[in-house]
Amino acid sequence: MNLFLAGIGFILLGGIFSLFRPDSSKGKTLVFFTGMGTLCILRQSIPILLGAVTDRIVLFFHPPIGPIPLILDPLAAFFVTVITLVSFLGTIYSIGYLRPYAGQKGYSLSSHYFLLSLFMASMLLVPVVQNALAFLFIWELMSLFSFLLILFEQKKSEVLEAGLNYLIAMQIGVMFLTIGFISIALKSHSWNFASFAEVFKADRSWSNGIFLVFFVGFGIKAGFVPFHTWLPKAHPAAPSHISAMMSGVMIKTGIYGILRMITFFPDPSLAVGYGVLFIAVASGILGVIYAIAEHDLKKLLAYHSVENIGIIGMGIGLGLLGLSYHNPLLAIFGFAGGILHVWNHALFKGLLFFGAGAVFQKTHQRNMELLGGLGKRMPYTAFFFLIGSLAICGLPLFNGFISEFLIFISLLNGFRSHQPFLSAVSVLSMGAMATIGALALLCFTKAFGVVFLGKPRQPIAIGETSEGTPSMLLPMGILGFFCLGLGVLPQLIFSILRYPLAPLARSADFSVMADLEKTLSHLAFVLCLLAGLTVIIYGVRSLCLKKSLIQKHRTWDCGYPATTTRMQYTAASYAAPFLSLAEFLVNRTSHKIKPEELFPQKASYQSHHRDIFESYVFTPAGAAIRGFLGLFRGIQSGNIQQYILYGLIFLVGVLIWTIGVIP
Repeated sequence: MNLFLAGIGFILLGGIFSLFRPDSSKGKTLVFFTGMGTLCILRQSIPILLGAVTDRIVLFFHPPIGPIPLILDPLAAFFVTVITLVSFLGTIYSIGYLRPYAGQKGYSLSSHYFLLSLFMASMLLVPVVQNALAFLFIWELMSLFSFLLILFEQKKSEVLEAGLNYLIAMQIGVMFLTIGFISIALKSHSWNFASFAEVFKADRSWSNGIFLVFFVGFGIKAGFVPFHTWLPKAHPAAPSHISAMMSGVMIKTGIYGILRMITFFPDPSLAVGYGVLFIAVASGILGVIYAIAEHDLKKLLAYHSVENIGIIGMGIGLGLLGLSYHNPLLAIFGFAGGILHVWNHALFKGLLFFGAGAVFQKTHQRNMELLGGLGKRMPYTAFFFLIGSLAICGLPLFNGFISEFLIFISLLNGFRSHQPFLSAVSVLSMGAMATIGALALLCFTKAFGVVFLGKPRQPIAIGETSEGTPSMLLPMGILGFFCLGLGVLPQLIFSILRYPLAPLARSADFSVMADLEKTLSHLAFVLCLLAGLTVIIYGVRSLCLKKSLIQKHRTWDCGYPATTTRMQYTAASYAAPFLSLAEFLVNRTSHKIKPEELFPQKASYQSHHRDIFESYVFTPAGAAIRGFLGLFRGIQSGNIQQYILYGLIFLVGVLIWTIGVIP
């Protein structure tokens, strides 16, 4: 653990030293120290991930805390590796993204970079802390630091609202975690995670209920439906590198918490497995539907985080069902697909948020209806965004395909089981996975096409340099390389899955992974041949066209040359045919100004949607709570004498209790 702790120390030193550097070099200072820390942490975590002996260190504190074990086992090493890579790339990206804010009044780069180092350190400690009280403390610090990072542009009212909404959601989540940990500690008489397994085994019915409590607490952080409503508010409000880190890795700490609880859980009941699977399917389908309805590019990506958390949850639910039915293949491929999608989603979602940030920095717009034609001005950003779009849609040759393929294999094993209900649920879940993939393709053809293709819909000043800075393009290039590399070389993936899978799938035979590895290797070889053949044909075509006489003319316009950008598809019009079928889910409203005269002066159409859980659950609940608390508004009167009276009443009550009048 020495290298791991040294790596965290380097990251914290980077945040401290950046406080004393000028704005132009604060980011570079943090990148330097974070790079040193990244090397130390990866040097410790990767060997453990590949099967080395688990490393640990114990910090001793006086009761009630007691000893705090810091344990880097393969499951923790898996998450630590993902967090480290994406966080380091996020710090590199921040150099170019925050450059326009340097020296501006109201924006503090010093506090931002210092908080960023604290945020990264807290995320890295979450997977290794094995003491419940210390875990809750680090968990709260992670939420607090991310809340403060969201408020970078605190002058905007929507940013303050999003930050407060996020903080409230996180406090509700930690309340459930606190209830869960206290309940276990009362039975085990210890805060140490190592004592939890015996408690879960002792009382099966109680363990099912307490697992539900933990699932809600961790699920709020992860963004499962219906606990997802903070994501589409917080991610757009935060700077894009923070959005990438929150969506790419921070919400995965919720997945880590669920998986860690599963390692303590005995064979789960069928109700738990089916319940997790149902919530996951609902998250995947609703997340992608709301993404299709969105016009805000970063909100669209935030809802896709809900969708992909649903896909991860489907893998976890199938793994739980595999344990319940004692079906090792169902458990292995379910958990494998779920935890691999943690890795894949971190890569392509980080890439997509970096691309969205580059678009926002140059155009100062997130509304896709006002964008268009950026592919010609920002060709590298467009190319990297296209790679991320193909990966998130789960298309072959990209990493998203591999993890979704594993989940499909798990569903096929469920279908082939001798359990009729499981077979029926597996068929329905396969249909849900196929639907999610098709809708994701619809959503990202909309996002990429409207933002990067066609002509600009509004005259937007992009500045002298149309492309992002090298510090922004480099992280996008690295993530794009991983998205493609893991897709064409899937056999490299299975070596990092075996050991994190072991405590989840228990005593299953992992030799079946070798057969699947060969199958995917052959599939990847064929796909690479097809891709190579396509590139060759396109290259030969380009060479032939260059050597021929080419005359360029306007596209035939049916005799009407006065085409305008208003004739292009908008984001709303592209998605309208599908949304008309799902209108009951998206809660869509529209505002129309109809043409009324022979030569109308104005006409417009605007459509908006609201999350059904936000509209019908959380907003009414919030109003009811505010109304209830308003009943006590008179207590805070501002009258000093009244406040003194409160104090006297309290002292009298304490005195009566002390002398034993009130037992």
